[in-house]
Amino acid sequence: MGRLKEFDIGMAVDAAIGVFREHGFEGTSTDMLLKAMQIGRQSLYDTFGDKWQLYCEAVRRYSAREASAHVAALRSQPRAMDCIRAMIGRVADGAHENCLGVGSICEFGNSHADLVDIHAAAHAVISTAIADHIRSAQKEGDAARDLDPEEAAAFMTANFAGIRIAARGGAGPDQVRALAALALRALR
Repeated sequence: MGRLKEFDIGMAVDAAIGVFREHGFEGTSTDMLLKAMQIGRQSLYDTFGDKWQLYCEAVRRYSAREASAHVAALRSQPRAMDCIRAMIGRVADGAHENCLGVGSICEFGNSHADLVDIHAAAHAVISTAIADHIRSAQKEGDAARDLDPEEAAAFMTANFAGIRIAARGGAGPDQVRALAALALRALR
């Protein structure tokens, strides 16, 4: 009979997320992960396989949380445009925290199929929800009727990444909020 895990796997992955958000995959050493996760080297390999598999699990967990948070923001208000405003406000408010999703895309692009699949799944959830809300905003008279909802959703998700990259590059809170406001104006 194998030994029971002596650590909480979810908490360990959350700790790894923090390290990967700050340093990326290449900038993160196994020792950094072990220290943050408070586990031994053998536990890391027994549980996750290797650093790459742990990274993929961290990106998967982070992306699922972000997608859920975006969808929750899109359900937070009575009118569709107010929901979209709440979602992009959430992005702007957290833009100065490193985003593991954007970081992994910047670091690897589409060079690893496993990451592409993780990003595609999260993107599908977010884009579908945004497009649905844009359709609702059009019906409510709050968004331009000539917008293609899928194209507008792609524009919004690209703006999320742009806002986060701008913040990481030194844009202050006022600049970040201005970028978010401009993205919203594009829907009118």
